[in-house]
Amino acid sequence: MADSVLVIDHDADVLRAVGDYFDGIGYDVERAGAAEAGLEVFDRMRPDVVILDLHVADLNVLDVLERLRSHGGSVILLTEQGDIGTAVRAMQRGAEHVVTKPVDLNHLAAATARVCEKVRVVRQHARLRQREHGHEGLESLGVSPAARELGHQVELLAASERSTVLLTGEGGTGKGWVARAIHHLSPRGNGPFVEVHGGGLSATFLESELFGHEDGAVTDAHERRQGLFELADGGTILLDEIGDLAPDVQASVLKVLEANTVRRLGGTRDMAVDVRVVAATNRDLVAEVRAGRFREDLYSRLSVMPLHLPALRERPREDRLALLARMLSDLARQMPGCPSAGSAEALDRLVSAAGPPRSASSTCRPTCGRVGEAEGAGVGVGVGGNGATNPKGSLRWSACTSRRPSGSMAATARERPTSSGFRARR
Repeated sequence: MADSVLVIDHDADVLRAVGDYFDGIGYDVERAGAAEAGLEVFDRMRPDVVILDLHVADLNVLDVLERLRSHGGSVILLTEQGDIGTAVRAMQRGAEHVVTKPVDLNHLAAATARVCEKVRVVRQHARLRQREHGHEGLESLGVSPAARELGHQVELLAASERSTVLLTGEGGTGKGWVARAIHHLSPRGNGPFVEVHGGGLSATFLESELFGHEDGAVTDAHERRQGLFELADGGTILLDEIGDLAPDVQASVLKVLEANTVRRLGGTRDMAVDVRVVAATNRDLVAEVRAGRFREDLYSRLSVMPLHLPALRERPREDRLALLARMLSDLARQMPGCPSAGSAEALDRLVSAAGPPRSASSTCRPTCGRVGEAEGAGVGVGVGGNGATNPKGSLRWSACTSRRPSGSMAATARERPTSSGFRARR
């Protein structure tokens, strides 16, 4: 994916010349003629580099610089001759380079390339730290032979880092967690991970999110916008609820899988992307294909390496017990007053409640197979008023239900992004 540049300059001629130059050498360029407008574009675009004119009229340039730096922006400052004092203060406040007008475009391009390389290194280091500290091991899947085999399959999927993966299973079985594990354990683990939830969205809105759009291509589109496939370049994209995609979106996703290119809505140029697709669904896609609601050719592309995740009630007892015990341990680390373990009787009752019905006449709520429901019950195990374990093992809610652990398989399984949460950053 191309590096991105935001040019902020009050001089229309400079704005046009610098923007056109960088557009011509392959950068993704946005322009703003005033500082306030530039800050709005920055919040939306999060470019690799901001080229900022020292003499923006509507705001103090040093204040603008600080605002950009406080949100992770990398700034190159354009100055006039004689602005040495302000330029020095700008460097002290974090500007990467100062370039004097009239601008030598070749010199500015070289400085921008160096800053982009620095940005890539910093982001890669952050991803390495996240990979080392932000993801649980495959032991979170369970301790039974079946769970260990599932973990082995996840490792194999991670190693085959260019093949598409189709994760199936009921809602709340941990498909999102497994998708992240596949990404983090793969050679793409240092790249971005982007998650898209396709359920309940209009085809036009979803296509705009996935593939981006040019200025004016869709309603209320007043500027160019990158799509999520572009943002996932070099990494992995999770298409959650793939079975809910409209036919037009299915066709567009198929084209990406076949050609490894995307075209923004309203655009005329295909852009190459290097993205691994992991799809997830709680639908029976074979039945959807037979009913004519899902494309057979897309299903063939997605199901190269399928993996089914069993519901919690279908998992061996020792896996359910280990999951609940780990949830309590996670809660104890994050919330003072919660016990690190429940009584044996309480855990036993929870494990039994999450298991299969005892007889044909037994009832089981539709959600009893969800990891998230087990977590919800687990947070209430044995918590007394003083935080001590209830010796009777009663199953009741407690103050601990106001929070839940982050980063666990249970938390991830329950997360569902809203439309405002689509924009993932590299």
